[in-house]
Amino acid sequence: MRVTKNVYWFPERGLLDANTYLIDDELTVLIDPGLHKYVKRLVKDMRGDGFEPRDVDVITITHLHIDHYGAVSVFKELSGAKIAIHPIQKQYLPLAGEVSSFFGIKTPKFSEDFHLGERLSLGSVTLDIIRTPGHSPDSICFYSPELKILVSGDVIFDRSVGRTDLPGGSGEELKASINKLSTFDTEYLLPGHMSVVEGKRNVINNFEFVRKYYFDWL
Repeated sequence: MRVTKNVYWFPERGLLDANTYLIDDELTVLIDPGLHKYVKRLVKDMRGDGFEPRDVDVITITHLHIDHYGAVSVFKELSGAKIAIHPIQKQYLPLAGEVSSFFGIKTPKFSEDFHLGERLSLGSVTLDIIRTPGHSPDSICFYSPELKILVSGDVIFDRSVGRTDLPGGSGEELKASINKLSTFDTEYLLPGHMSVVEGKRNVINNFEFVRKYYFDWL
């Protein structure tokens, strides 16, 4: 499903899955391929928008929870794309096993091809890499100043926030991360679950709603 220029959204496909985003430029990036059991459905959704797995150059993730990264190695086999993770995610790889065990799922293994820096250039589009701990200590978000999109992972959703009761979670850090993200000029908020929030005013209102109704108990 096309969201805006260069940006496609493939909604979560079932239990313990996540929204997947594709950004198409000189380099094509797939963010959060989801759980491995849903890869066939992801590929079907991609084909509906004219993309094949081989069109993807880079696979990356917002954080190391199984519903976001479980399909990384399977999708690499299908596409030949390179896997990129943040150095903080490399540091917290052992924690991924704890979270997977929490959900009763065996941790899928993968090897990254390179580490993300402060930004990733796709051609005409740049993705700024933002550290956003709270839901997970290794959480990162992706912001494009050209497209005004914010891929927020499980930090903030449409009128909701990520849980903080999994290993490494922190309510205070999550609030700080949400406040940080609210300063960006965003017209499309692309969360890890639920719906996309479109329109600058709607994005601002969403941050205000979350502060009002969630910050007291985080």
